Amino acid sequence: MVNFLRTLFIGTVLALGVGTLAQAADTPDPAIGSWTLDLAKSRFSPGPAPKSQSRTYVQSAQGTVLTVTGVAADGTQINEQSTLTYDGKECALTGSPNYDTLILKRINGSTVKSTLKRGGKTVGTTTRSISAHGKVMTLSTKARDAKGMPYDIVAVFERQ
Repeated sequence: MVNFLRTLFIGTVLALGVGTLAQAADTPDPAIGSWTLDLAKSRFSPGPAPKSQSRTYVQSAQGTVLTVTGVAADGTQINEQSTLTYDGKECALTGSPNYDTLILKRINGSTVKSTLKRGGKTVGTTTRSISAHGKVMTLSTKARDAKGMPYDIVAVFERQ
């Protein structure tokens, strides 16, 4: 009888755990939508800040498609794209001079930690947090650019 109860208990715990993981995998990405950089609330060190930036996240069968557009501080166009997955596998990113691959991991329902890589080597991290009301997204990045110079960015975006 004790073995039966123990087996029943372990089976119940495993079933609940697998169900929770399956539900978490089906949870929509809270970043889905369009976001605009709020320059007044953001910090770019050493700078300069871009003139503008928008981020669009769209759900697809392959993951979350991220498109970043805007105007850099020197007036050149910003055009980056990636299909994000939150499974710890590398996601290719096009258009960035500073990194070409992201590895993303969900910390909780509103926070994602990303490892930034260039040429197979880690160059930094970004933490993406979305506010409880879902209207503000903050990207905190500490990394090294393509020339090896460190930068520290806190970019605050408003949902559109």
